[in-house]
Amino acid sequence: MAIFRKRKNDALPEELALPVHVGIIMDGNGRWAKKRGLPRKAGHREGAKVFRKITRYCASIGIKYLTVYAFSTENWRRPEDEIGALMGLFKSYLEEALSDFKDDDIVVKFIGDRTGFSPELQALMDDNEEISKDRKGMVLNIAMNYGSRDEIVRAVKNISARVSSGELSQDDITAQTVSDSLYTAGQPDPDLIIRPSGEYRISNFMLWQAAYTEFVIMNKLWPDFKEADMDEAIQIFNQRNRRYGGV
Repeated sequence: MAIFRKRKNDALPEELALPVHVGIIMDGNGRWAKKRGLPRKAGHREGAKVFRKITRYCASIGIKYLTVYAFSTENWRRPEDEIGALMGLFKSYLEEALSDFKDDDIVVKFIGDRTGFSPELQALMDDNEEISKDRKGMVLNIAMNYGSRDEIVRAVKNISARVSSGELSQDDITAQTVSDSLYTAGQPDPDLIIRPSGEYRISNFMLWQAAYTEFVIMNKLWPDFKEADMDEAIQIFNQRNRRYGGV
């Protein structure tokens, strides 16, 4: 595990162990806007700005994997005008990311069922993955049209097809077999998941991968989330005793 070293004017201790993989449930955009008498799409715009800032910050301090929950399979139930605004925001972000992140050593991946999006959005996802695939820095997983139950069902179907074809024996199926069939195959499970907004729910996010993840709930809406809040979450993570079922 990497060591987080104190920077100038940093209030953190001199050294902290860095989580290798961090997940963030980016929650509270709509409530942030409502508190200010603004349309919900204004909260999503502010949340997108914070996403860019926190992504770069995580990369700069040495986080190896960052998974952000951008749009869930359940989010399609939201009002049509809000979904339309989100799709427009995603399009703008993905277009900007092709140039905005070009100087950042960040590998961009999308997890979730991208077939639910327009061909234009799918092409932009493909372009972002292709242009960043050879970078050596942090891996950024953007969960879009993602739901962990759907992910697990998809994995089970994949494993079942392999058994039916004779490629895999039923007796050879292990927990690793399931992990290798998820969107995050080949990546370590998250050490830390952060949920701003004060909600105590996992909301169908990385259910399999989070079996031994440390959770930090922060009573702050996502558009108000700052680098100092990330520092605080890392400090809380360092105070946990991770026993993985042992003593």
